[in-house]
Amino acid sequence: MSTASVPEPPEQTKAALVFDDPLDQQSSDDTDRGWGERPADGDSVADLKRFLDEKPPHHV
Repeated sequence: MSTASVPEPPEQTKAALVFDDPLDQQSSDDTDRGWGERPADGDSVADLKRFLDEKPPHHV
């Protein structure tokens, strides 16, 4: 018979209930980054490229 002790499982922390107002916190879609916006770096060539990439086909 072996006398090696069996490791005990780590203690699991219980999820705490949070009663804060979720509307007080900013979500990722409240920012330009959350909507997939490109970072504004002031590059006019990049702005033109973005304009041409996102231009609807009827504006050719």
